[in-house]
Amino acid sequence: MECVVLAAGEGKRMRPLTAKRPKVMLPLANRPMMEHLVLATRDAGITDFVFIVGYGEREIRKHFGDGSEFGIHIAYATQRHQRGTADAVSAARDLVTGPFIVLNGDMVLKREDIAELCRKKPACMCISSTDHPGDYGVVLTENGMITSLEEKSKIPKSNLINAGAYLFSPDIFDLIDNVHPSPRGELELTDALAVLVEKRQLCAHHLSYWMDVGHPWDMLDANAALMETTKPANHGVVEEGVTLQNSVIIGEGTVIKSGTYIEGPCIIGKNCRIGPHAYIRGATSIGDDCHVGHCSELKNSIIMAGTKIPHFNYVGDSVVGAGCNFGAGTKIANLRNDHATIRVCGKDTRRKKFGAVIGDDVRFGINCSINVGTMIGSEAKFAPNTVIEGCIGEKAVIR
Repeated sequence: MECVVLAAGEGKRMRPLTAKRPKVMLPLANRPMMEHLVLATRDAGITDFVFIVGYGEREIRKHFGDGSEFGIHIAYATQRHQRGTADAVSAARDLVTGPFIVLNGDMVLKREDIAELCRKKPACMCISSTDHPGDYGVVLTENGMITSLEEKSKIPKSNLINAGAYLFSPDIFDLIDNVHPSPRGELELTDALAVLVEKRQLCAHHLSYWMDVGHPWDMLDANAALMETTKPANHGVVEEGVTLQNSVIIGEGTVIKSGTYIEGPCIIGKNCRIGPHAYIRGATSIGDDCHVGHCSELKNSIIMAGTKIPHFNYVGDSVVGAGCNFGAGTKIANLRNDHATIRVCGKDTRRKKFGAVIGDDVRFGINCSINVGTMIGSEAKFAPNTVIEGCIGEKAVIR
């Protein structure tokens, strides 16, 4: 069995986080999200992979190489123009030799589900249930077969959706060859699957666990879920007077200074400086080369590599890009006074607690106040005492 991972897209809904990296390389629990999927697939028994790359492919190739570091073999196919999912699968045509599974690179699956999919007979589609099926392809099933597949229906017929994982035989390529551009101008894999649905030749495999990372705020749930089973490990230096609760992982070269209190699960990368007197609460991951300083508090957040949160800062329920710098006293609000769900650039996060999405290399002066649901583009700069809210573009300068 071979596995084709679709990883060519930019992930425009993840902007500004994907301005300098492909979506599948965004970190969850301090690993690229696609790495979690690849490792689960490897643990299910598959060692031959085909990565379909395109946007930001250099970063993917650099991280994964030929796969030997991960105990697998990787072949690459480049989708030069992102013309749709059918076109992406077609790029693997000359690299698969028999039945193969196809996985979207931006989701979290369990090893057991992948192994069970491999035991099915092609063609097979993985399905899952959700409380907002209108955001996905909605399916109906009967006797274990897909009987209907409707993309992003305004009036969903069920709460079952296409989970973006499939088992195919090479016959799928003949169906893809007959696919025509959709109204969006893309070659959709679902148009090829419609032929199989009509003939009742597409089986359904209901996943026991599935998590889609479609928007920046989805990263927080995925990050927390992936850290639930982590075991504590200390490869750095922890000074006297530090309190570590539950599972805390500390990377090489990292120093945790006296007076710091960390509640796991928490993952801290390499060569970080934490404290003194910092407070880091659960479900927080901190990338390499970060600084979280005196009287700063972090909670349920993703902090990417090289970001400095040095003193008297608060960051809650937020995703912060790489290379950012927080001036002293800068804080992010994460709860509305009326406790309503928080919207980001008009999109409902369905979360009552959410702070901000901050791109790479953003600079804040001292005592900035960032309101709930704020999105800030990469390389923006803010003067001291600025009140920041709404959608701020890349390289914005607010004095």
